[in-house]
Amino acid sequence: MASTASLPDSIAARPEPGHWEWQYLDLMRRIWEQGDERMDRTGVGTRAVFGAQIRFDLSGWAMPLLTTKRVYWKSATRELLWFLTGETNIRSLCAQGVEIWTDWPLDRYRSETGDEISRADFSKRIVGDEGFALRWGDLGPVYGKQWVDWPVYEEAGEGLYRQREKGVNQVAQVVESLKANPGSRRHIIEGWNVAELDAMALPPCHKSYQFYVANGRLSGALYQRSCDLGLGFAFNIWSLALLTRMLAQQCGLEPGEAVWMGADVHLYLNHAPLVEEQLSRSPSGEANLVISRRPDSIFDYRIEDFEVSDYAPQKHIPAPVAV
Repeated sequence: MASTASLPDSIAARPEPGHWEWQYLDLMRRIWEQGDERMDRTGVGTRAVFGAQIRFDLSGWAMPLLTTKRVYWKSATRELLWFLTGETNIRSLCAQGVEIWTDWPLDRYRSETGDEISRADFSKRIVGDEGFALRWGDLGPVYGKQWVDWPVYEEAGEGLYRQREKGVNQVAQVVESLKANPGSRRHIIEGWNVAELDAMALPPCHKSYQFYVANGRLSGALYQRSCDLGLGFAFNIWSLALLTRMLAQQCGLEPGEAVWMGADVHLYLNHAPLVEEQLSRSPSGEANLVISRRPDSIFDYRIEDFEVSDYAPQKHIPAPVAV
């Protein structure tokens, strides 16, 4: 049913009407005031709408970093680079201080062992104890595994099939197809492998990417089946834009648009302080990104290759993650 929640009248100022971030803030307001209130998998409950779109022009050096709160773009970048390695264990992320994925293995560990270890101690043990990380740090065949090593099966005789040692590298295929056939409608990276969903710590939320070339510009679109607008979106649109910029550089193209499309777009009921605080703020300024070198491969970028300038966000707004 539709929510009857409303926001304070003072949350209405729009001094920079042309700023791209108003798309995000308007969507946040609509969900909080008019969204359907439902219970969800986490038990926290959400307000949601079905079907939304946000567009961002990547011309020049522009990048979609929210300004109404601080977004830790380096953490989002490290996550994207981790996806491109095909790794599925959180150990390398934790070693870099990135805890985006820690809550899911931690929840499983606590549930199965009864040990109420702290998040910090769990992460420290993941980094310091390889055996512990192998046992408790793996997420199953999540994003990166599907992106660069989608499993392929071949006949083994007598009606049996075996998995090939090396699967399909969708990312490498997209790079090659963008170069060889830019007008193709098949520049797609897909994460939703139905056969392996049950083995994943979390089925892919940002599941389908598609790329489009016109007039020497590369645009990227993301279809996201489920989006936590309060926390996850800021990372999702950054990653879409960054991957588009990286692919454009690899293929000798200029960046075009980042087009984000969300299906179930929601705000958690326990995010009221975040929502009201963020909607009391107005966006200003625009972040720019320089990629300092062109590596030989899409898989060879390092965190040091990315430099953000002109980013002056308002302060971070904390909120709990629903696991």
